[in-house]
Amino acid sequence: MAGQIPDLNASVRTGTGKGAARQSRRDGNVPGIVFGGDTDPLPIDIPFNKLFQLLKAGRFKSTLFNLKVEGHDDVRVICRDVQRHTVKDLPTHFDLMRLRRNTKINLFIPVEFLNEETCPGLKKGGVLSLVRPEVELIVTAGDIPEKITIDLAGLEVGDVITISSVTIPAGAKVTIDRDFVIANIAAPSGLRSSENEEDEETAVAEVVVAEE
Repeated sequence: MAGQIPDLNASVRTGTGKGAARQSRRDGNVPGIVFGGDTDPLPIDIPFNKLFQLLKAGRFKSTLFNLKVEGHDDVRVICRDVQRHTVKDLPTHFDLMRLRRNTKINLFIPVEFLNEETCPGLKKGGVLSLVRPEVELIVTAGDIPEKITIDLAGLEVGDVITISSVTIPAGAKVTIDRDFVIANIAAPSGLRSSENEEDEETAVAEVVVAEE
């Protein structure tokens, strides 16, 4: 949802070209450009430490941002490229693309589980094993879902939750064309150990019978 889109603060970069970009880096910034839409490209700067933090957190190139630049209207953008130093692998330049409200984009949407406290499998000691905390969806920039909700009511130990059993938010589409696993209700570790011991005993018994 729009309220969940993080802000990305930047400042207008004075001048263009290699000289202005080098000066930006000397000032502790990373130069970038905002393009697309019906507006001219806008050269901007983002403090190096801030951009480095965002890159380190992951998903920077698949996260929708609300770009805030003083003197300009806020605009939704998504990163289309980050150039890095060939040796140090540090960011040296970035490209942001403006998005219209009806633009289709790929974003990772977080998964949230409901009714964990009443889930039969969890009440019996089972463990919710999360395979995908986020699911990549094709969504509309003007109608981004905040999360994907999965109801655990009625699930038992051993049950597997796949994407086909999940209700996808209206207007969104899964990017992966197969029925992948999101989570499962795993057996308690003690029960798994007991089952493994029983399997081993059964196997030994079968071997003894076969030898006789």
